[in-house]
Amino acid sequence: MTPLLGMVPLPLLLTVSAGVVATVAFIALRRRPSPQERERRRRLAVNAHGRMADATILDFRGDELYYSYTVRGAEYNAAQDISAVRDQLPGDTVAMIGPAVVKYEPGNPANSIVVCEEWSGLRGRRGPAVERQTGERSLS
Repeated sequence: MTPLLGMVPLPLLLTVSAGVVATVAFIALRRRPSPQERERRRRLAVNAHGRMADATILDFRGDELYYSYTVRGAEYNAAQDISAVRDQLPGDTVAMIGPAVVKYEPGNPANSIVVCEEWSGLRGRRGPAVERQTGERSLS
């Protein structure tokens, strides 16, 4: 039996090896989005493609907004990290508790948001994002 390497021409072996090394280097060195950037992209995707449903803001602690909503008879309890969109919120966080609107991904209703950079589901408590969209200012 002849060894396998003896049957493969050296230039072909070098070309394939260089391609494998280049692919591994590309995968290892490519810039991956930070967790904050991935979360921002998720919020914007849900905003762009999501459906709306009634929700209830249950609590607000630190940078977490806790809420519940029902989609097709299934109740969901969720939390959203709002540290990156805090400037979209009204100053009085206690006033946020109560009715709201949630946007959720139709194929995965557990993937939802109450507020993002371009939209807010906080009823009657308009933040800067909604004011920029409508051109109206909140009276509160």
